[in-house]
Amino acid sequence: MTREAFIAVNARDVLARHGLDSFDALWRYGDEKDDLPRGKGWKKVTRIELMDANGEPQSFYLKRQDHQLARSLRHPLGEPTFAREFRAIQHFAHMGIPALEAAFFAQRKHQGRQQAILLTRALDIYKPLTWWFERWTTLAWRERQDLILAAAALVRSLHNADRMHNSLYPRHIFLKLDDDGAGARLIDLVETRHAWFGERDRIRDLSSLLRRSDVATPGQKLRFFLAYTGKQRLGAASRELLGRVLKRAGTGSWMDKP
Repeated sequence: MTREAFIAVNARDVLARHGLDSFDALWRYGDEKDDLPRGKGWKKVTRIELMDANGEPQSFYLKRQDHQLARSLRHPLGEPTFAREFRAIQHFAHMGIPALEAAFFAQRKHQGRQQAILLTRALDIYKPLTWWFERWTTLAWRERQDLILAAAALVRSLHNADRMHNSLYPRHIFLKLDDDGAGARLIDLVETRHAWFGERDRIRDLSSLLRRSDVATPGQKLRFFLAYTGKQRLGAASRELLGRVLKRAGTGSWMDKP
């Protein structure tokens, strides 16, 4: 039995144009039925490009999942992890937190197995922070500054909404540069949750990110933290918070380094 599918308004026409506006059609996309994985539980991600009515390509990532479940108090018997991610995507959109965009979602129970499809738009004009770090020394000072400020604003919007990413690594922050500065979006929202423990959860996110940002200099990390807190310089409260972040990250103190 298939539950009613979600189809984004801006994706409905292009999916219908290619006959991909149903669970069955997307599940069989590419006639890959014999190539789908087998076993206790699996997922498969496929990039697809569809031409719209104007002859312009629209790019998506098609994620199919069979009996790969996550258990929670709300779903003690488990639910597809893509269902959890879809709820997070919708919640982030409602809260105004920039993240990936869902184009289609549906789930069903088939022969006793829970299956789900999540179709998201490709973030082709964005690159993960890891990509930018690989080119860090070749970027102009202004470009690095814009990327730092965009990443800080993104994390601040997440925490201001009382959410934590719970897996905040550079590869999960997608950034773009343009004439107006930089933009940022979050991906991989499966583990996101309400920040039940307040500052402790925010510290966990920040320490995870900073611990894996070795390419950035101490001064650049400090600029990120100041932008995140909305401060021009460290005061007593922000210094204490940064100290706790650095202690958890295990990176040592660089509060006063340039």
